[in-house]
Amino acid sequence: MTMTTDTSARYREFKMPDVGEGLTEAEILKWYVQPGDTVVDGQVVCEVETAKAAVELPIPYDGVVHALRFDEGTTVDVGASIITVDVAPGTPSEAPAAAAPAPPTEPEAEAAEPKGRQPVLVGYGVSEASTKRRPRRGAAAVPEQGAATAAIQAEMNGVPAPAALSRPLAKPPVRKLAKDLGVDLATITPTGPDGIITREDVHAATAPASSPQAAPVAEPVQAPVAATPAVAGRETRIPVKGVRKATAAAMVGSAFTAPHVTEFVTVDVTRTMRLVEELKSDKDMAGVRVNPLLLVAKALLVAIKRHPDVNATWDEAAQEIVLKHYVNLGIAAATPRGLLVPNIKDAHDKTLPQLAESLGELVSTAREGKTTPAAMQGGTVTITNVGVFGVDTGTPILNPGESAILAVGAIKLQPWVHKGKVKPRQVTTLALSFDHRLVDGELGSKVLADIAAILEQPKRLITWG
Repeated sequence: MTMTTDTSARYREFKMPDVGEGLTEAEILKWYVQPGDTVVDGQVVCEVETAKAAVELPIPYDGVVHALRFDEGTTVDVGASIITVDVAPGTPSEAPAAAAPAPPTEPEAEAAEPKGRQPVLVGYGVSEASTKRRPRRGAAAVPEQGAATAAIQAEMNGVPAPAALSRPLAKPPVRKLAKDLGVDLATITPTGPDGIITREDVHAATAPASSPQAAPVAEPVQAPVAATPAVAGRETRIPVKGVRKATAAAMVGSAFTAPHVTEFVTVDVTRTMRLVEELKSDKDMAGVRVNPLLLVAKALLVAIKRHPDVNATWDEAAQEIVLKHYVNLGIAAATPRGLLVPNIKDAHDKTLPQLAESLGELVSTAREGKTTPAAMQGGTVTITNVGVFGVDTGTPILNPGESAILAVGAIKLQPWVHKGKVKPRQVTTLALSFDHRLVDGELGSKVLADIAAILEQPKRLITWG
């Protein structure tokens, strides 16, 4: 993680790292320290949630916590300072103000810092672009930046901050929002860190201002809007962030990029369920969880071995189909934070006991919220078990970068023609979605048919495997 001395040699700023390659923000879930606490190099100071996982961040130096820059629940951009540490707590309190060197200007800071990403305790560090601010237009840019630096300097030295800036501080998207809503930023009281106006500040300012301004011009149109806030408790707004935000973006990107085709098959899995019960008492499976999902996963791996072309991805930039000679098997897991799809690396090489052990670890880690970003990268195919919710089947959306996803429905006792007679049998429905750019109907059908055949006659795990 890149650290810079923003105020003096005594105070160090710990910046939000990119804890998953390419991520731009993270939400602070929990602080483990408070101002005044002593910290040591490598001590975990907070837990953050990115679009991929929850990660604990260690501090890279010793000292005493001077200030926490953001509250729990705040989404912070990568590169923003999140905590200030006093690395020389024995120094008299007046020393920083008297002896501290002036904070470096942006060009000086950029020149002093090494280019590119630096080694860090967690994540990928702060890239050069993530901390560099875009220069503002006009001559007012330099005074504004100087005033902002002075405000931070004063706050950290424990003295009153200088007078408010002549131009309100706000990020470009917030300025655009204010312009679109007709709000003067100068009239808003900022609630963001270091006096920065946030989106919430702008929206809050529109509530009282909209009624008097709009009433004379378009009173009939604005009347319903004014009446809406009076009805309490009818709606709840939940911020879209973290895992849910990433999942939404991924699903939209997948659905409107890869042409999906979904095929279904209903199969008698009575013999598979008997095998599950037998394996539970097998000494070689002692200590691992045996369930139908385990045999479904093994059936999918055998089907991929028989039809390897289904295990591929589409490279749009190179206009190539990339065949994968390994299987990183993704398992969709519902967690309190949203849907996660960690994967079992090199699942094709694992024995049944090893696969069972990996499945158990993957699911328990996901439910505990400890899945790492690395565990969710590099998947090739995925299984989603919608049957645990009592659902018969579905039309699953591909995980981005993958060519196929198998949905497993609920296993139910149903009337079924078996050996010429109608008997109660355990039946389920499978659904296979695939990317039609690289998997045609014949290939997709063969893969799904093989999975069904194995679950109907699990001895095929031996004869085909």
